[in-house]
Amino acid sequence: MRPSILFPLFAETRTLSGIGPRLEKMIARVAGTRLVDLALDLPSGIIDRSYRPRLIDAQEGRIATFVVNVLDHLPPFDRRQPYRVRCSDDSAIIELIFFRADNSYLTRTLPLGSKRLISGRVERFNGKLQMPHPDHVLAPEEAANLPMQEPVYGLTEGLPPKSLAKAIRASLEKVPPMAEWLDPEYLRRRGWTTFGAALHAAHAPQSEAELQPTAPDRMRLAYDELLANQLALVLIRARLRNVKGRSLKGDGHLKQKAIAALPFSLTPAQSQALAEIEADMAAPARMLRLLQGDVGAGKTIVAFLALLDAVEAGTQGALMAPTELLTRQHMAALAPFAATTGVRMALLTGRERGAPREQILAALAKGEIDILVGTHALFTDDVTFRDLGLAIVDEQHRFGVHQRLQLQSKGTTDVLVMTATPIPRTLALTAYGDMDVSRIAGRPPGRQPIDTRVLPAERLEEVVAHLRGAIAKGARAYWVCPLVEESEKIDLAAAEERAGELRELLGPKVGLVHGRMKGAERDTAMAKFKSGELSVLVATTVIEVGVDVPEATIMVVEHAERFGLAQLHQLRGRVGRGSGKSTCLLIYASPLGETAKARLKTLRETDDGFVIAEEDLKLRGAGELLGVRQSGMPEFRLADLAAHAELLAAARDDAKLILSRDPELKSPRGEALRVLLYLFERDEAVRYLRTG
Repeated sequence: MRPSILFPLFAETRTLSGIGPRLEKMIARVAGTRLVDLALDLPSGIIDRSYRPRLIDAQEGRIATFVVNVLDHLPPFDRRQPYRVRCSDDSAIIELIFFRADNSYLTRTLPLGSKRLISGRVERFNGKLQMPHPDHVLAPEEAANLPMQEPVYGLTEGLPPKSLAKAIRASLEKVPPMAEWLDPEYLRRRGWTTFGAALHAAHAPQSEAELQPTAPDRMRLAYDELLANQLALVLIRARLRNVKGRSLKGDGHLKQKAIAALPFSLTPAQSQALAEIEADMAAPARMLRLLQGDVGAGKTIVAFLALLDAVEAGTQGALMAPTELLTRQHMAALAPFAATTGVRMALLTGRERGAPREQILAALAKGEIDILVGTHALFTDDVTFRDLGLAIVDEQHRFGVHQRLQLQSKGTTDVLVMTATPIPRTLALTAYGDMDVSRIAGRPPGRQPIDTRVLPAERLEEVVAHLRGAIAKGARAYWVCPLVEESEKIDLAAAEERAGELRELLGPKVGLVHGRMKGAERDTAMAKFKSGELSVLVATTVIEVGVDVPEATIMVVEHAERFGLAQLHQLRGRVGRGSGKSTCLLIYASPLGETAKARLKTLRETDDGFVIAEEDLKLRGAGELLGVRQSGMPEFRLADLAAHAELLAAARDDAKLILSRDPELKSPRGEALRVLLYLFERDEAVRYLRTG
């Protein structure tokens, strides 16, 4: 149960006076639906209203504040024209301009002959001084209500800044005084104030410096959020460590057969990762391990060998991937090894329905299937294993902590999660702090380096000519279309149009895959590309993860400046998988912004995914690091992982120390920390406290 002290903060925004359905909807778009969302929505800028010249000295384009006399009102004859109010001080005249004005409101607010304090942006039109729609109009006795420095918040179309600022001020009044959850000595050393004081100060910045993530008040708030995150992960991890597992140890006979059938030897990094996984499986506690490897590092074969360990130990294994395309590919890649070892494998996706699905489920429950490969469909309640020993989740960043726990509820199951998106150390701590980590560095032998080139869009014709020559010699190429602002529909239109143009220029061997295709159609297009029936595959980013066509040697990415570094690295990793020399052509539209320039330069200079991931975190921040905000990644409102990496390390140590001394959070500080967990909505962790 959420502590009653926090009830007012978790009320809906509509409970504030002046917030009707229309405003509520717009505020939800920028901040959220509850008062706590508003309170934690920090300003992104500041308006300085301290510039107070005489009218005659006012600089055009600046925000300025004046005391003026109201001379006259000039209402328009035509409603489409602006309403003007002429005002003056002892030096010059200024016109206040109002479009679509309410005449009676203006005559009340600016009575003839009165003195008024006005503040807004100064403009000059036809030699006349103007102020369109002043931000503030006050009587002189209300001057104290005019803020000298005014916070600026992120807005959406139609949301008046004043309405949002007023709602945020009202939400701050609901922040209760709370017991201190930080160590007093650490607080003193840092020179930080209380959470409440820091929050109020962060909403009232007096300078640009106070908007920076390194400002003391913002550091304090970021630390609180990171501490809640780390405390939750350490609690969950402790809980999983305490959940009784079992020792799974095979005799190696299936694994030896599979290794003998491999066309290559395992790399030292692969062998090391496998040894770490096997040691965890053999231990009595449950395994929860993350296997990280760069694109093409050979994670899948390590995963398969671990599954064979589970089968040798008399249990079943499951391999789960986020898309049907990827599951079918895993199935195709592993089927020959399954045949060699005599292991019974089956596939279960959303496409298997009716009688075939029932047959698979019945065989699984009886133990007639050793390894099941599937999508999220493996989460559903009707999927029952006879005895699931090891579950492997591929492309982990699509799965959150909730789903990891849900998967473990299927039995006394060891869990291994894999990702080909190298994750920076700080991000791994916040998202996967509940797990042990194995890294497969480097690539398997025989992997070719990829020649990466960056070209402006003006050279598109040269790219097509290069493609024509390469295709004539039997090459195969991907052509990835730009990511358009979060709109699958527009992405699709761009891809269809490009596929049509390339067919005209290169002939009929140009295919198309995109996210809106039915699974069977997509598989057919991929199969045609794999067999060589298609030479060019135009795609949206559905091919980003795991698609494996060794014959493809050219990757063209259009509008590369719109993609994140990690995403571009993933796309580049689709080529260089065979023996042929591979090229990646990144095409950009001019002019390039500084961030995009830095991104493309990094890609040209390195193909080490871990270096690229750290650079991406610096350039873009954590929120976007894995492309679209993924369900498995924690979203931080106050912490900036690139700027607050050292705070994260401190929060990690603090969380471990707290729980070593007070595992049930029963001390006075422990009680305060429970409030912190609820404040930042880490409720699921509180449930793991036996008393909570």
